[in-house]
Amino acid sequence: MNIAQFCLNKKVVVLYLSVVIALAGIASYFKLGKLEDPDFTIKTAVVYTAYPGATAEEVEQEVSDKIEEAIQKMGEVKRVKSLSRADVSIIYVDIKDEYVAKELPQIWDILRRKVNDVQSSLPPGVQPSVVNDDYGDVYGQFFALVGDGYSYRELKDHADKLKRELLLVKGVASVAITGDQPEGIYVEISRARAASLGLSPSDIYSVLNQQNALSPVAKVEVGDDYLRIDPTGAIKSVEEIGDVMIGGGPGGVIRLKDVATIERRYVDPPTLLMRYNGHPALGIGVSTVNGGNVVDMGLAVDKRLKELVEITPVGMELEPIYLQAQEVTKAVNGFIINLAESLVIVVGVLVVFMGMTSGLLIGGILLLTIAATFVTMLFAGITMQSVSLASLIIALGMLVDNAIVVTEGVLIGVQKGEGGAKAAVRTIAGNIWPLLGATIIAIMAFSAIGLSPDSTGEFCKSLFQVVGISLLWSWVLAITVTPLLAVMVLKDPEGEPEDPYKGKFFKAYRSVLLTALKNAKLTAAIMAGSLVLAVWGFQFVDKSFMPQDAAPRFTVDLWRASGASIYRTSSDMAKLEAYLLSRPDVEAVASTVGGGTLRFTLTYTAEDSDPAYAQAVVILKDSNTLMDAMIGAEEFVRENLPGASAQAIRFSKGGGSQAKVQVRYQGQNPAVLRSLGEQAMAVLASDYQSGSIRTDWQQMEKVIRPIVMENQMRNFGLSRAEINQALMVSYQGRPVGVYREGNRLLNIYSRLPDRERDGVDNLRTVQVWSPLTGKMVPLTSLVSGVSTEFENPIIRRRDRERTLTVMADPVIGANSTAYFDRVRSKVEAIPIPHGYKMEWGGEYESSKDAQDGIKKMLPLSLVVMLSIIVMLFNSMKQTAIIVICLPMNIVGVTVGLLVFGKSFSFMALLGVLSLMGMLIKNAIVLIDQVNLNQEAGMTPYDAVVDSGVSRLRPVAMAAGTTVLGMIPLVTDVLFGSMAVTIMCGLTFATVLTLVFVPVLFVLFYGIKVPE
Repeated sequence: MNIAQFCLNKKVVVLYLSVVIALAGIASYFKLGKLEDPDFTIKTAVVYTAYPGATAEEVEQEVSDKIEEAIQKMGEVKRVKSLSRADVSIIYVDIKDEYVAKELPQIWDILRRKVNDVQSSLPPGVQPSVVNDDYGDVYGQFFALVGDGYSYRELKDHADKLKRELLLVKGVASVAITGDQPEGIYVEISRARAASLGLSPSDIYSVLNQQNALSPVAKVEVGDDYLRIDPTGAIKSVEEIGDVMIGGGPGGVIRLKDVATIERRYVDPPTLLMRYNGHPALGIGVSTVNGGNVVDMGLAVDKRLKELVEITPVGMELEPIYLQAQEVTKAVNGFIINLAESLVIVVGVLVVFMGMTSGLLIGGILLLTIAATFVTMLFAGITMQSVSLASLIIALGMLVDNAIVVTEGVLIGVQKGEGGAKAAVRTIAGNIWPLLGATIIAIMAFSAIGLSPDSTGEFCKSLFQVVGISLLWSWVLAITVTPLLAVMVLKDPEGEPEDPYKGKFFKAYRSVLLTALKNAKLTAAIMAGSLVLAVWGFQFVDKSFMPQDAAPRFTVDLWRASGASIYRTSSDMAKLEAYLLSRPDVEAVASTVGGGTLRFTLTYTAEDSDPAYAQAVVILKDSNTLMDAMIGAEEFVRENLPGASAQAIRFSKGGGSQAKVQVRYQGQNPAVLRSLGEQAMAVLASDYQSGSIRTDWQQMEKVIRPIVMENQMRNFGLSRAEINQALMVSYQGRPVGVYREGNRLLNIYSRLPDRERDGVDNLRTVQVWSPLTGKMVPLTSLVSGVSTEFENPIIRRRDRERTLTVMADPVIGANSTAYFDRVRSKVEAIPIPHGYKMEWGGEYESSKDAQDGIKKMLPLSLVVMLSIIVMLFNSMKQTAIIVICLPMNIVGVTVGLLVFGKSFSFMALLGVLSLMGMLIKNAIVLIDQVNLNQEAGMTPYDAVVDSGVSRLRPVAMAAGTTVLGMIPLVTDVLFGSMAVTIMCGLTFATVLTLVFVPVLFVLFYGIKVPE
């Protein structure tokens, strides 16, 4: 039985199910998870390994290399990158794109086993490696805890309370605190006093270390019980440390406080400082559970924080830096408004061109399709976010295509007096499979990105999912509900049936079509010429990868020369903060010194820890002054902070890299790598739009190097380690024990009093305890001199090869792709020594990876689409007609991008791919009608002309609703170029379908055209 006939017979059932779908869609809308951006898994883990006292090169060779070798044996690993600097190895492990989020926990377990297995082969002194697989967590609710007059310890105590409470809030995955200043216990022993008492430093350190160390306790059987014997004596307060008894030498046994000053203070120097509007602060970030509703979580967190106000000390404030819940609400509401506007536009177009009854009928089917899509999204776990909502807007016009064809068929049948039921059955019987084939083709046009294993493909995956779901529902409802409603609302005309194609619109098109057919070869030549002209004109279209966010916020990265004191960097950042806060357009400034902050949005990546680096997150009152504020920040640093450099950076949409233009050099000799990097920097700086340029190895760093006389050192029974420990005691302090306080562990440091720490000028007066003589030995007796040398502060590697990356950006507001195109050949002309290689990174690499991901899937998509066309028509000629039209889309795309001033971005490329499906879909509808007409006995020429006229309204309406429904997206930062691509490309594709396809049909089949 024909499915239309079945639905007509089961009228009540179909209407009931329609109501159920509508109500379920409304309920699903409110239950759908809401996010700012699509769920995107950052498939990176970080392995931290401390190697105290080692140089960057020693860390690289003795630690990083061995751990990297073990990790690279994992088949799941895509890339291994490492940063080796004095005292620490940091290794970034990237997993291959094909592994999905649910597989990562098992992969991280394998990674931990690999790292643990290699620990035994690392040199003595290396601390156990730590694997951090939470590197990609996004702390979307990000606050600054400030309180004038409160110490960092008091801020941290309250932050810990907030953390405990917020972890209990529904939807919260984790809470992180940043900017905390760790405390230490400093025991300052006078060198002269210790020497006069004959105290051995090692004896003092041993007592401090053992006094509070845990050790196994005895147990004894008492009756039926087995009791622990736990003696007292552990240090319970800082004051008790002073009561520790030391000595036993000539000076006898004395209390530590008699020879030392004991003080609790913050560790000096700090590793990370944070401020909010110039005031000391702690950052508190809250992340959402996977697949959770950010909006609901944000509201729950906000509610709980209001309840906790009563336990907040007076004067402490929790200031918002980034509230993802508000951003998501704003974005979702904006897209919903765009969706509503598109819906009104589409229905309005349908009403104007198909009549009130038909237009409202199709509009009702459209709403039902959207409701069914929401239901499916809920069950499929697809959240509401920028990509999925934009997908609905993009698909909106296409969702009415099938309903238009069915309604048009019923309407024409009714107008001819055929009767609604009969017309509905005939229309569905003749169109069910062509419409299904055309729908699948339209879906497959988006499949290349949806099935791409690349990270950009994962970001855009919901585009393919939502378009596919909604289009399939549009077909299902078009062949079931649409014919039923059409029969119910479309009434037979009174009087004699009239020609449905007698209107001016149809007559005008018929005239144009006949002219084109009479001049078929000329028409084909004009189209070919248009294609050549468009290809030539495409060179004038701006190119880009992903657009930058227009939100009223940006970051300012500030660098000093490598090796700079964190206090000097902090002083510079304080001056920059004061300037920014003096601007009337700045709402707030959150800064960190010594590294980046928590990942509070998906596209933000924190810089590695570095005392010479600082970053400010600047929040503006609105976006109107964004560019001016960015330029002002850079100019302030350039003019007022000598020795510092800065770069203002907008947040990216849909991903991005730290620098737009990156060139990597790989090889073994650091000097050669630096030379290549300097040459590349000179080339990049020569461009008239050159902006920030730097390398990720930073500048060479000064090192003070005492030249030890090894024989003399051994004569005193000393080693290099003991000399290093004596130097630490003389300056920042040497860790000699641990003080336990509740859940905190505070290091105990031994160092000289302030008056004896006179800086580098008195380096030679440093005293080293000799275990052989039992006396202090001055450093001058152990070294022949002191030199100042330069060494690499950082050694970076990529897949176990030393890699130096030059990073550059054009000036603010300039097109990075155009900048890259101008400098590319000049950089590539730099001679590369044997054994070294150069490759491009940055935006070029990201774009190439994204396009390669599409290229992997595109052949499959094309094969499926072509196979459907061949199976539908069983004709290679008719398939060739459609294929020839596909490249012609570039005409409309080029004109549209130039007229609207949009860049050909990655999203515009997706628009071009989707255009293929739209053009094929419309061409199928037309060619199928030609075949039906010929089967009905028409001559080939009449069949072509009649098909064009009869399919004019469905094709034009399908294109018109898509084009006009896309208008709200034109101004969107991420989807603007895609919207323009589809709008202008589809407008020209409609001309191709209605004019060029008939012309090709006449030419391919040699159809004689009447004069």
